[in-house]
Amino acid sequence: MKGELKMDVNDYLPLRDVVFNTLRQAILRGEMEPGERLMEIQLAQKLGVSRTPIREAIRKLELEGLVIMIPRKGAEVAHITEKDMRDVLEVRSTLEELAVSLACKNVTTEKIDELKAANRIFESAIVSKDVVNIVDADVQFHDIIYAMTDNQRLIQIINNLREQMYRYRLEYVKDARTHSILISEHNDIIRELSQKNVADARVVVRQHINNQEKGIVRLLNK
Repeated sequence: MKGELKMDVNDYLPLRDVVFNTLRQAILRGEMEPGERLMEIQLAQKLGVSRTPIREAIRKLELEGLVIMIPRKGAEVAHITEKDMRDVLEVRSTLEELAVSLACKNVTTEKIDELKAANRIFESAIVSKDVVNIVDADVQFHDIIYAMTDNQRLIQIINNLREQMYRYRLEYVKDARTHSILISEHNDIIRELSQKNVADARVVVRQHINNQEKGIVRLLNK
């Protein structure tokens, strides 16, 4: 495990949820690596909790596909597989295309300015070379587009997939060669939205996700 595992105590959440969020973020941010075993006793000692919330958190992580149970071995952090990645990004691509289609109907000058500002923040995050900051800035950029759809059901579905998409975003931006491409693709998306060009907006966002898929496949096959 990279670094110390620290629990962010939240007085408004049950302990089991706090433990779950702590372990999930550690996996998503790469602090717990694929193949690493999740030892209940060890984790309980590190977080200062009993084994019960650890066990409950591991069960939820398994449902999210972040943890797998190995017979006679126990729980371990799931490896990123090409099949899982393609499944998630296939769904994301469809949702993103729908999002930009709906967003084109609700474009305002203020929203375009908001997207441009978000992309500048994204560029600043890239300069910092902190992959978590880069991914979080990318999420904020896309969240503006989702809000522009004015479709709460779509936003809810995207939010349900957020954590699974986050893991692949994180892997993608670890390759510095993708950074200038991402900035350019964001600018392309902004341009098509500002022109309310639904067909071309769908094309550029599809390419945006396709490039992510190709980049991650490249990393997996190294």
